[in-house]
Amino acid sequence: MKIGRQDRRSSAISAANAETILVRGRDLARELIGTLSFSEHFWLLLTAALPSAAQRRVLDATLVAIAEHGMVPSVQAARMTLAAGPEALQGAVAAGLLGCGSVVLGSSDAAGRLFADIAGRAAGAGGPEAAATQLVQQYRADGRAIPGYGHPLHKGYDPRARRLFEVSAEVGLAGQHVAIARTVEQLLPQLLGRPLALNVSGAIPAVLLDAGYPLAALKGVPLLARTAGLVAHLLEEQTRPLGFVMSHAAAEAIDYDGPAPPGFVPSGGDD
Repeated sequence: MKIGRQDRRSSAISAANAETILVRGRDLARELIGTLSFSEHFWLLLTAALPSAAQRRVLDATLVAIAEHGMVPSVQAARMTLAAGPEALQGAVAAGLLGCGSVVLGSSDAAGRLFADIAGRAAGAGGPEAAATQLVQQYRADGRAIPGYGHPLHKGYDPRARRLFEVSAEVGLAGQHVAIARTVEQLLPQLLGRPLALNVSGAIPAVLLDAGYPLAALKGVPLLARTAGLVAHLLEEQTRPLGFVMSHAAAEAIDYDGPAPPGFVPSGGDD
């Protein structure tokens, strides 16, 4: 990426004049509004092309799959932020999105890069199984977790991952990356000494990459989806507040073990 002066300063996404707004060369008012679904528009924005019906169905399925998963840390951060600043919905949404990292939601991007790496090495490594074995062993030697596998609740299989693979197959788009994701799951018991089920964050990049979605924008799908879930939680927070309940529960759950004068007993803990 070039840093500093740019000789060519331009963007191909949108432009407007007094009469017309263009998005990827299409008239927003006359061609897109009322015609495209939001997911179709999202695909157009990213790729400059409209998705096929099969591509749209896969993208929709991934967005639905990851939009909501209960009181995860990003949701808690958003709800507590709104409790502290009820006038700033945008700040609460931002707080929730900032809580989406390599452990929560960001693993889809890491898993997609793993699958793409395996696909790129497969020819020279003697096939996808050999390439997957090499990379998993490399991850293990480096002390890195295998992204997209394992879940604290869904031990045997993640029902969301299973359904995403079904949708991909139903529309005829399941291909190399879905096969690689399955191969890694099959290899993990012998490579790690224990099974790890493919989770939704592993299934999402597999089906999206097979659908032709750009690798560099993978992280955007969980972020876009979870934004919808956050707005729902924040609407509920305004009528059924839980932010301060969470804050109080944290104070109750965490003990103080720092310096204290004789006889001091902190309130709100177990002591």
